[in-house]
Amino acid sequence: MRVLLVEDDRMIGDSLRESLRAEGYAVDWVRDAEAAVAATGTERFDLLLLDLGLPRAGGLEVLRTLRARGDATPVIVLTARDGPGDRVAGLDAGADDYLVKPFDLDELLARMRALLRRHAGRAAPLLRHGGVTLDPATHQVTLQGRPVLLSAREYAVLELLLQRPGAVLSRAQIEDRLYGWGEEIESNAVSVYVHQLRKKLGADFIRSMRGVGYFLAPGGDAG
Repeated sequence: MRVLLVEDDRMIGDSLRESLRAEGYAVDWVRDAEAAVAATGTERFDLLLLDLGLPRAGGLEVLRTLRARGDATPVIVLTARDGPGDRVAGLDAGADDYLVKPFDLDELLARMRALLRRHAGRAAPLLRHGGVTLDPATHQVTLQGRPVLLSAREYAVLELLLQRPGAVLSRAQIEDRLYGWGEEIESNAVSVYVHQLRKKLGADFIRSMRGVGYFLAPGGDAG
């Protein structure tokens, strides 16, 4: 999952980026409103974490710009402004959630999962397909009830496919969700991750459409 972090405080931004990356998120970080508007205008993100007190216009202007151009990307406001009027202004400008600094990282992660789940139209917290179950909160994966040990990248690829069962995802689409700016991408990385997942979940669980991409087997033929 790819996140855009909009935060001008270098200490907060660096700490939050590293914490989110440790949780498996691909995180891109900008420090002002203009850069945020430019980034969201050219690239797709699954979620925005947005500070309000930004240089070169504020976070509310970023929100209004996004919503005015029809961008429905989920947004969580992270700010030290905790007055009722500030919350109302943020939500009315288009924010989906509002968290006051300082905040607990576990609470932020839970809010991110809940918002991504709602945005995808899912009510259940677990992702299931056939005999495979993935828990985004704990990063645990099971096959027919038995734990399966995955690397961080393998987990990320599986989560993407489970979120859209039946949809064909190209290698470029998968890479776009796995890697942030400046991260080196090996040419065959996605193929390697898919190969490892097939070894652990069953050779036919992930199917290939030649020249197009990967998708989950209809009915979830795992094991």
